[in-house]
Amino acid sequence: MRACIDIGGTKVSVSLNDAARPLELLATRHEPTAHSGPPEAVALQCIRMVDEACAELRVDPAVVQAVGVAAPGPFVMRGDCIELATPNICGGLPGSGRQLPNDWRTAPIEAPLRRRFTRVRVENDAVAALEAERLWGALQGVEHCAYVTWSTGVGCGLCVGGKVLRGKNGNAGHLGHAFVSDNDQVVCGCGNVGDLEALVGGNSLERRLGEPAAALFARAAQGDAKALAMVDELCRVMGRALYDITAILDLQRISLGGPVFLMNQALLLPRLSTELHSHLPSMTEGCELVPAGLGRRTGDFGALALVG
Repeated sequence: MRACIDIGGTKVSVSLNDAARPLELLATRHEPTAHSGPPEAVALQCIRMVDEACAELRVDPAVVQAVGVAAPGPFVMRGDCIELATPNICGGLPGSGRQLPNDWRTAPIEAPLRRRFTRVRVENDAVAALEAERLWGALQGVEHCAYVTWSTGVGCGLCVGGKVLRGKNGNAGHLGHAFVSDNDQVVCGCGNVGDLEALVGGNSLERRLGEPAAALFARAAQGDAKALAMVDELCRVMGRALYDITAILDLQRISLGGPVFLMNQALLLPRLSTELHSHLPSMTEGCELVPAGLGRRTGDFGALALVG
């Protein structure tokens, strides 16, 4: 048995997997992410949820010794262990609009899990999703590719020459905290002013527009001119970011996921593709944008890919 953990700013998902049935997730459970108590609260929550999943299956928790963790960054290293410095989890970080009931600067994840499990692998959730898409989704057989999630925030996993890029702290691909516009009127949860996530992330859209992102896209789908103009602007900004990673890494394919994109892909995909391919054809020709092959289950299978 292996444990698959998907940590988000809003919820934690835990499943078990039997190595004999590699694509079956068992005893899946979801809980709101812990935001109070000691900084190790999220890690302790994950361990408890794994034990509860074992109890549901009547499995001795001791048989679960391998765990894959897909978690939101940024990461920092404490010794050789990853800790989360995630604005949606750590209330002691800069940024606006979070009002979390803690003063954590980081949330230790890997060290507490290592005390319970023999083999632990923690990766950025977009990197985990990238690996899942390469194993079972829309990026199978593609050597130069990326997975981009457009959700509450914006995340990215990158692969060049068949090798996943990670960086010194596992933070490679933090596309959401790149600057692709001269709009400096909005603050990201990380404290940056005017980065990509501040401009197009689902949480930021609601704060900027005074209505849920879903309402904006629903009005646009119905042909509302003002909503369509806003969607066009969002796709111009997001498409510019997709162009940047394509130009820098010479990509063949980008798999797009996340609720903001997947729930509105008929509206967004053609606009993003047009924006991507409107710049320097010698760099963008041959790079295709496709919806994530695993759809809304990319996160679950991302954690599984880490222990496969």
